[in-house]
Amino acid sequence: MEREKMEYDVVIVGAGPAGLSSAIKLKQLDSSISVCVLEKGAEVGAHILSGNVFETRALDELIPNWREKGAPVKIKVTKEKFLFLGKNNSFSLPTFLLPSVLKNHNNYIISLGNLCRWLADQAESLGVEVFPGFAANKILFDETDNVIGVQTGDMGIAKDGSKKNNFEPGIDLLAKITIFSEGCRGHLGKRLIEKFNLNEGKSPQQYGIGFKEIWQVSNDKHDEGLVMHTVGWPLDNKTYGGSFCYHAENNQIYIGYVIGLDYKNPHLSPFDEFQRFKLHPELKKILFGGKRIAFGARALIEGGFQSLPKMHMKGALLIGCDAGTLNMPKIKGSHTAMKSGILAAETANEKLKAKEELSNYGNKFKNSWVYKELYKARNVKPSFRWGLFMAMIFTGIDQIIFRGRLPFTLRHNHSDHETLKFANSMEQIQYPKPDGLITFDKTSSVYLTGTNHADDQPVHLKLKDENLPVQYTLEKYDEPAQRYCPVGVYEIQIDKDDKNPRFVINSQNCIHCKTCDIKEPSQNINWVTPEGGGGPNYSNM
Repeated sequence: MEREKMEYDVVIVGAGPAGLSSAIKLKQLDSSISVCVLEKGAEVGAHILSGNVFETRALDELIPNWREKGAPVKIKVTKEKFLFLGKNNSFSLPTFLLPSVLKNHNNYIISLGNLCRWLADQAESLGVEVFPGFAANKILFDETDNVIGVQTGDMGIAKDGSKKNNFEPGIDLLAKITIFSEGCRGHLGKRLIEKFNLNEGKSPQQYGIGFKEIWQVSNDKHDEGLVMHTVGWPLDNKTYGGSFCYHAENNQIYIGYVIGLDYKNPHLSPFDEFQRFKLHPELKKILFGGKRIAFGARALIEGGFQSLPKMHMKGALLIGCDAGTLNMPKIKGSHTAMKSGILAAETANEKLKAKEELSNYGNKFKNSWVYKELYKARNVKPSFRWGLFMAMIFTGIDQIIFRGRLPFTLRHNHSDHETLKFANSMEQIQYPKPDGLITFDKTSSVYLTGTNHADDQPVHLKLKDENLPVQYTLEKYDEPAQRYCPVGVYEIQIDKDDKNPRFVINSQNCIHCKTCDIKEPSQNINWVTPEGGGGPNYSNM
């Protein structure tokens, strides 16, 4: 097929904080460098979801006068709470006892989606070409396996693979350097890691699924600038997870829950654990009488230092959460992603001027504050294999007494898809029915995401073996895709006589969280990009 070709010095895949920071820095270094940013969302920020308590360190470096330029970073953290929850009670840990990694003094409560929209404006004002609605679905290589760019997905393909009347072939975007910044579990980044064995000698990557809702509450329930985190109920001692509750501007509260995807019980439903969490008296008293106005979910990358892959290859760099730069104990990845993007821009600029090779990115990263920050945090997540209470004690020793400098590094023992036990060996979990006031079902929740996909397009959730869900996963694990998917994409449908179970994929509901690609126990589900512009349309996340 004849395809249009566009050539740039640098092509960046993904308009998140990492990719946009890289684009801005490139233009700051040399305005003559041609830079293109591809974004699969309908607009910049449409697929961005984060807590988000924001540390400005990288933004201070990138755009020192961001305040004067009107960055949407305004609500400073003024108060903090950290609670241990029992089913009907709670215990508040004094903030002076918290390790510094858990403190948020001088940080801001923001919408990361809105910050990315602002960063895109800054990039475009410098001459960066930003193309929302265009999904990169293929990596282009030359005959020596040098990455030479990406190809955008064809538009107007029917479910049966035929070309519709509105068919438009994808474009080959050729680049001297390609930077991949797709966020957690990027589908192209995953291929690069596998193709070039970039994770050789590293611990298996670790993930969580994060939920977020925005609530509009009354003045008496709102305390602007308050940041609250919790651990404990409703999860058991051996399941990693915790919550956040941030009091943002305009009487809005950002409330969310993160559950590690290394959980063992296939009957567990992360979505329903989040809904149940909101029924705790500490949360219910805040939310009662308020209105839920937004919902979203997204996988986040938690492996940290010991799971970082090599981030350079011939012709390309891997940055941000595509590589895994999130600081898990901080529950923050925006500032580290931005810094990785800045370092990538510096490396790319030097490569274009024939001063250094892309392999120098590894040296730059190792000499940066990101590396030091991730190194100090490296032992927190793997310590949770001992359970919540032992992990909290260990983290206190590690972070407060040794300041992250213990003379050993704990490894992650398993990939998340390997941890599920057989369904018949694990306890069933009964979740309360949603009340429509505090707790809600998946159908009403996906509606709030604004998700849309063209009806007649190929299913972008690919099964390697179409028979496996019914013939194996249903029998052994009670098909956990029914529960780990936060928006009901996967269903088991059975005839009235309880025969002929069918595995149904409602791909139009997909909010691109990538949980299925991570947690499916046989790695049978492969998430690939749908048509550009499809998926959620988050407005203030």
